[in-house]
Amino acid sequence: MTTLAAAYATKESEYFGSARREILPLVPGPLGRVLEVGCGSGATLAMLRAERGCRWLAGVELFPDAAQLARTHLDAVYEGDIEAMAMPVPEGSLVLCLDVLEHLRDPWLAVRRLATLLRPDGSLIASIPNVRHVAVVGPLLLRGQWRYTDSGPLDRTHLRFFTRESAVALLEDAGLRVRRIEVTGLPPGSRRRLFDRLTRGAFRGLLASQYLLRAVPG
Repeated sequence: MTTLAAAYATKESEYFGSARREILPLVPGPLGRVLEVGCGSGATLAMLRAERGCRWLAGVELFPDAAQLARTHLDAVYEGDIEAMAMPVPEGSLVLCLDVLEHLRDPWLAVRRLATLLRPDGSLIASIPNVRHVAVVGPLLLRGQWRYTDSGPLDRTHLRFFTRESAVALLEDAGLRVRRIEVTGLPPGSRRRLFDRLTRGAFRGLLASQYLLRAVPG
């Protein structure tokens, strides 16, 4: 087993099987063809079919066990490395890249290729971890620590790292226009949410765990 494969093997089943409900406010409708890169077991796409009435769902998944589970939910599953395979589907309404771009060797090229799959009225939604999060920059500035972990912004399977600015640039350099940005890590009722409100978002770049971005063809 390669080092990368071993790192993924240590992840719990939730990593591949959780439906990402936090993207729902960004999802336009109605939806026709939807493609998710790194679809895991297909839980997020199955949620979109149930709640948004998607007509045709497809996923790309690198790991065989997860791909096999996804086939029970989806219309098509393409098993393989998105960076090495031909783009699998014709133009569609939505492409999802949820916690996947930071794992790629060349996410800039991947986004440019994925952008060609969008209809003129389509969207690409990405979730990208924020490397400027206080949990990263605090130990780095105060103790000189940059320690990889099993999950989170310093997940040891991440190959690339992004802030809000570079995440936006990643999508816009592919000819897309970012129309909406949301953050995770500020749950309602939390002290972090209260602090964010009191400071009018001045420190949001340190508090955001991830950025959720919706982009459309330029």
